[in-house]
Amino acid sequence: MGAQVSAQVERRKSISTEKKSLVDLKQTVGSDFPGCDYRPSDRKNWMSGLNPDNIRINQIVWPGTHDSATNKIGIPLVTRPFAQCQSLSIYDQLKTGARVLDIRVQEDRRICHGILLSYSVDVVINDVKRFLEETSSEIIILEIRTEFGHDDPPDFDKYLEDQLGEYLIHHDDQVFNRTISELLPKRVICVWKPRKTPQPKAGGPLWGPGHLKDNWIDTDLPSTKFESNIKHLGEQQPVANRKHFYRVENTVTPQADNPVLCVKPVTDRIHPYARMFIAQCFARGVADRLQIFSSDFIDEDFVDACVALTKARVEGKA
Repeated sequence: MGAQVSAQVERRKSISTEKKSLVDLKQTVGSDFPGCDYRPSDRKNWMSGLNPDNIRINQIVWPGTHDSATNKIGIPLVTRPFAQCQSLSIYDQLKTGARVLDIRVQEDRRICHGILLSYSVDVVINDVKRFLEETSSEIIILEIRTEFGHDDPPDFDKYLEDQLGEYLIHHDDQVFNRTISELLPKRVICVWKPRKTPQPKAGGPLWGPGHLKDNWIDTDLPSTKFESNIKHLGEQQPVANRKHFYRVENTVTPQADNPVLCVKPVTDRIHPYARMFIAQCFARGVADRLQIFSSDFIDEDFVDACVALTKARVEGKA
């Protein structure tokens, strides 16, 4: 018992030290980066506002959401706080400015996060289509994967093609060098990541797992995650040279050996430092690698930071 108490004391000290490390870094270096003062007047149509004729796909800093469809996961006030990573619906996330969705499914096409369940994936698809019908030039990256420990939903690739066919941007390495206008009216890059069934074929309507990569680490230590994100980002090629998307997640994850197991208070340890992360990308010479930047509980300021850097890139300022 004494050893367990001692271990918990050390864990709490580590968390406190790492939280202070980010606070001190922000006070020392700030959060400014090229174009950071820009705020889109219409987040629902922010790509349209930057002129789709001028924005190449590989210039976009894509604001994304982590575990996107968890706003109604589990039982309210009972299990939900342990798995909920977003409070907004998929439609409201898109309206706020998110353009990358991270969707986890199980065998029956229901959304899940570990053992906890939510609504059918049909809710996600309907929200996506509603948003696309209300906008004209917004491109979405829709990543759908089978959750760890589950089997793939039967014929799920056919389901996605049937539901999104008119919007799907077929896999093509040249997509990265094209402007938004050159891809329209197609609007969705759908990355399907099955666990056991065959992966999408090159050139088809769905993109395979190798076209959206990341280096996720399982930690609740905010400075550890922040520095890991910088390190792994620096190992990537610049966006201009890549033929896949690379994601950085401004999140940390509750750990079973820590008494704080709810997602919100844990991820809040790193959530306020998204702008500082972008600033540090410039300071450390890796800003040309940043592409997809995702968050738990996405908010307008997070979106604004990604849009501001996108605008600066399009204008040749970053």
